[in-house]
Parts: sequence; C-alpha cells; structure tokens
Amino acid sequence: MAAEVLRVSVFLVFLVATVRILENLLPPELTSFHRPVPRVKIPADLPLRFRPDGTFKILQVADLHYGTGEGTRCRDVAAGEWASCSDANSTGFLARAIRAERPDLVVFTGDNIFGPSARDAAESLFAAFRPAADARVAWAAVLGNHDHESSLPRPELMPLISLMDRSVSLPDPPGVDGFGNYALRVAGARGSALANSSALRLYFLDSGDRELVAGRRTYGWIKPSQLRWLRAVAAGRRRETAAGLAFFHIPLAEVRGLWGKAIVGEFQEGVACSAVNAGALETMKGMGHVKAAFAGHDHLNDFCGDLGGVMFCYGGGFGYHGYGRPGWARRARVILAELGSAGVARVRTWKHLDDPALTLIDEQVLWEDGASSI
Repeated sequence: MAAEVLRVSVFLVFLVATVRILENLLPPELTSFHRPVPRVKIPADLPLRFRPDGTFKILQVADLHYGTGEGTRCRDVAAGEWASCSDANSTGFLARAIRAERPDLVVFTGDNIFGPSARDAAESLFAAFRPAADARVAWAAVLGNHDHESSLPRPELMPLISLMDRSVSLPDPPGVDGFGNYALRVAGARGSALANSSALRLYFLDSGDRELVAGRRTYGWIKPSQLRWLRAVAAGRRRETAAGLAFFHIPLAEVRGLWGKAIVGEFQEGVACSAVNAGALETMKGMGHVKAAFAGHDHLNDFCGDLGGVMFCYGGGFGYHGYGRPGWARRARVILAELGSAGVARVRTWKHLDDPALTLIDEQVLWEDGASSI
C-alpha cells in the first residue's frame, strides 16, 4: 500500500512538473494558462436622470484631436510651451474639467482622435475617452471628419465606442445614413413627479466627413434618411413634454447667417459647413421641442446664436493637437438643464478656459420657458 501511494505521488509530481515546463516552453496562445479572462464592459448608471436639485449637467468636448499620447505634439501654442505640450495636456484638461463641474454626462462632438496621427484607432480612442470612464461618468460620442482616418473604417468606430466603459452611445438604427445616430432619454429626479418620465431628450447625429458633390469636394451633412428617423423618433414621443438638445460635429449652413448678429462668444473663422443643406434646421424647428444644437469642427468659433427658434452653439476647440491660436486658450462648454414643475424650464451654458483657474466665461441662458434667449 505504501509503495502504491509513493508511485502515485511521484507520478503527480512528474505530471505537475511537465505541465510547468510546457507552460514555459510553449507560446501563450497555445496554452490555456495564459488565456485572457473575458472583460465585460463597465456600464454607466442608467437611466440618465436629473439630480435631486432638478438639474442635469453636460460637459461638451469638441475636437479633442487625440493622437498617440505624450509623443504627439501640440499645435498653435506659445513657443515656450511647445516642447512639453502633448496629448496629455488635452486629457489633463478633460480630467480637470470633470473634477470641477462633476457633469452627469460628457458629450464628445467629433474629431475625438486625429486619424493621421493615431497609429491604432482603438488604442487612441480608449485613451481619449479614458478620463470620463475613470471618473465614472456616463459619456456619449459622435464622429467627426477625422476619426476614421486611422486604422478603423467609419462603420467600425461606433460599435467599438458603444462597447467602451461608461459609454451610453448606441448602435445605428437600420436604414439610416451615417454611423452614430441615436437618442437618449433623461428621466426626472428620483421621487419627483417626473421620475418615470423623459424630462429631456438628447439627439446624436452623424454629420459625415467629406463627399464629392457635382465634382466638388465638400464637407458632409445630415442626410434626409437621418431627418426622417429624427422625425419618427419625435413622433413616437408626442405625449411627452420633454425638451430636446441635439449634438453633431459639422455646423449647419444657417450658422453663416449669424455673422454680424447678436451672439455670445467669438466668431473668428468662416463656417466650414457642407455645400448641401438637406433641411436639418427646419426639421429641428418642426419637432417643436429641440431648444438648442451643439457642434464643433471650427475650433476658433465658440459662440452661441439664435437660428430662429433653435439656439446653436459651438463648443470651441478643446484638444491641443487640433489647430488653434497661440494665446487663445483651449476651452470646454458646459450645458445645464433645469427642471420646473412641468418639465425643463431653462437651459443655461458657459465655458471653461484651460488656464490655472479654469476661468469661467460667457455664461448665458439659451432657452427659458416663455422667455427670450439673447
């Protein structure tokens, strides 16, 4: 009996030793010992919901233009800042803005990465959005005209973004042009009369990148199929009293008409919109509840103006690898929706500069129930 136990023990020692030797000799992909544990997405806290004080706060990040990290140099900064300036300045600004404002949602309005400078699109996207995920804040994104210029084509970007930690971005509806068209609802505060209702609707649209029209290259635009989808979404919620906000990258053609008009902020460069106008502004007006639209693309514009019933706001250039102007600080926009007794009663906005004090500028009311915006 003792001899049998000894033989079994020796065999087991030999077996374990053999396994360990094989583990060290064979490539990891051929063994089960090094197989990565499947990672599950960390979801955002849903549903999105107003705070007990009746507010819902959004931080808009326009044109982050992330490249590869600390190896990516900044553009259009003071000569003394260039040597030490990189993508880390952009993500550092994002982290500081999140800590200062504690938003309920961060919205990235396109050109989240700068494709020509991003060798691995997935790696750069994860790094660009990481400050929001690390802060445990829900976030959403749309695409710009540079996000697809790296290693992933446009159709693959939004499915990836929707699977990232804390992302509330959604897959595309069938039969609709573009990649990244979706709507989110924001419920009222817990315990309030609106707790089980949509108090705010957020619409996200893909404004495209570049296209050839009649032999001429132009920027993309929001297409008729997207507008039909938008109207259908709105029609399905006619019984709601929710206000609406829209987010996309490339500005509407009508924004050009704000030159010389009453605006809050700076109009420092031409509006780089499409030569094609499929009627996005008129669609939003016709929906009745869309109070404001927010875009990026033109980094040196950061103004808000009234487009005849729908307020339009630029975010202002956020990222340091995107073009800017030396001495003109990168900036972020904050949007605050405030509830009244029957729904959203007011929408306010302001901006933060990326300076030591995170200086707050251009605070204004975009919309107020029964009141003028500017």
